[in-house]
Amino acid sequence: MSEKIKYDLEFVIQSSPQLLYTYISTPSGLSEWFASNVNSRGELFTFIWDDSEESAKLLSKKNGERVKFRWAEDEENGDDYFFEIRIQVDEITKDVSLIITDFSEDDEINENKMLWDNMISNLKQVLGSS
Repeated sequence: MSEKIKYDLEFVIQSSPQLLYTYISTPSGLSEWFASNVNSRGELFTFIWDDSEESAKLLSKKNGERVKFRWAEDEENGDDYFFEIRIQVDEITKDVSLIITDFSEDDEINENKMLWDNMISNLKQVLGSS
């Protein structure tokens, strides 16, 4: 398997950072927009979609700021890949952005970026943000 490529995406979200953090860090929040259902046992999160289920380990989180996960498959393979969802507030304008850091195979980057676009669209709908 080829090396995955790291990429970052930024989405401006009209929401308070505190509210946004609950949507990116809790199973109930994540199940509103990221997956159909999300369960957690300690650091292990299980993401359930219509016909699939993936587990990820919570690598780190900083209250009100970011969460970082590694898919179980990457963990088992000894890979350092992860995905991180980070809240960033502009000091001057106070605009709130979500910064997504993820890894993908070269030929799947555009597809994965579109997937994130769709998921963040779902999140904005849930938040009532434009």
